[in-house]
Amino acid sequence: MQLPAKVKHRLPDLFVLGVPCYRQQFGDQASSAARERFYRLLRACCAQVEQLRESFEGTIECDETTFGGARKGKRGWGAAGKVIVFGLIKRNGCVKAMSIPAHDRASVMQQIQAPPREGALYYTDEWQAYATLRLRGEHVMIRKAKGRPVGREHINGIEGFWNDAKNWLYPYRGVPRQYFHLYLAEVCYRFKHRGQDLKPLLHKLLRQTSIQSIRTVLIRKG
Repeated sequence: MQLPAKVKHRLPDLFVLGVPCYRQQFGDQASSAARERFYRLLRACCAQVEQLRESFEGTIECDETTFGGARKGKRGWGAAGKVIVFGLIKRNGCVKAMSIPAHDRASVMQQIQAPPREGALYYTDEWQAYATLRLRGEHVMIRKAKGRPVGREHINGIEGFWNDAKNWLYPYRGVPRQYFHLYLAEVCYRFKHRGQDLKPLLHKLLRQTSIQSIRTVLIRKG
């Protein structure tokens, strides 16, 4: 079903406000599936921008977490239905977040070696997978006691981003795995433009982005 022009103009505003499609059931003739496809297009535009973001340098915080609802059975990094996500945040700057196949050194180091430039100052927790970061730059390992940092050093930036991202995605009642990377790109884009009016930015993205250019980021298998 094609979306009426007035709905296409209105949907970016609702997207900015974080109104899920299932809460837009009334008021016009647009189907929920059509709205979802339009939201997916907006997220793909954000994902393309995030992929083109320049490499990080300077002071960088690194951390991992999991996304996904509560599940019965095994807990922790191997829990069923959970997506493991690794993130880097440049202090007072941007954030990069991506799903990784496993919670291990190889998966994390592959992502660290991609965006940051050598010579950065890395802040991480005490996980031993980060031990070789000293070969790429300076490395500060944060010790914690009862969940709180010991001393003045911290990774509050990336931990705060995880909290904001999970709170933002909670109203969507679960995210299909093949589109999770789009939702993750959306929250990274929002973080980058925090404090700005996203409406004109998204309308500009829609005008400047072609379907062909975002076709490769629309669906990610696995």
